[in-house]
Amino acid sequence: MSYVSSLAQLEALYTPAPAAASTTKVAHTMTPHYRRLIEASPFAALATIGPEGIDCSPRGDQPGFVRVHDDTTLMMPDRRGNNRIDSLRNIVRDERCAFLFLLPGSGTTFRANGRARISIDPDLLESFAVEGKPPRSVIVMEIDELYFQCARAIIRAELWNPQKHLDPSSLPTPGEILAGMTDSQVGGDAYDQAWPERAKQTMW
Repeated sequence: MSYVSSLAQLEALYTPAPAAASTTKVAHTMTPHYRRLIEASPFAALATIGPEGIDCSPRGDQPGFVRVHDDTTLMMPDRRGNNRIDSLRNIVRDERCAFLFLLPGSGTTFRANGRARISIDPDLLESFAVEGKPPRSVIVMEIDELYFQCARAIIRAELWNPQKHLDPSSLPTPGEILAGMTDSQVGGDAYDQAWPERAKQTMW
């Protein structure tokens, strides 16, 4: 198998050079159009890096759940989850992070790269409360760069095409995965059956 071993070799593969639209779209502070994309998005992947390596975590909420605090700052509430806190551990040790926003029905995706800290300011947490339940922390990103991504990936994947959506029954369930990995000591049918109510009670 052949591998690329130098930047020169890599750049020679990808010619011509990026067009103006690929470079002028990068902003270092918030723009009105980019604000609209963030405020319309109900989902973002959060990428972080730490001593153990990189991590990418799904984050979702109502559209606009990532708050544009000002022209150089984004805020993402850390809603309830499994308490692994992989992303948060990474941010404490390495501030570099990125958000990749998806917009259901749109081919456009949106990227934000920057440096983050974790806030536990009581007033800030309360401002993100849903059904009276604030998050335990808020990821506060200082923006380095913002830019939209073209629609090719979404188009190729047909991500929003209902005819391409998978039948969940064709996939292994979380309970099945856990049971298979633990000789049925964890997971199984009981896990799957309890999940909807557990999720309902622990959503926020």
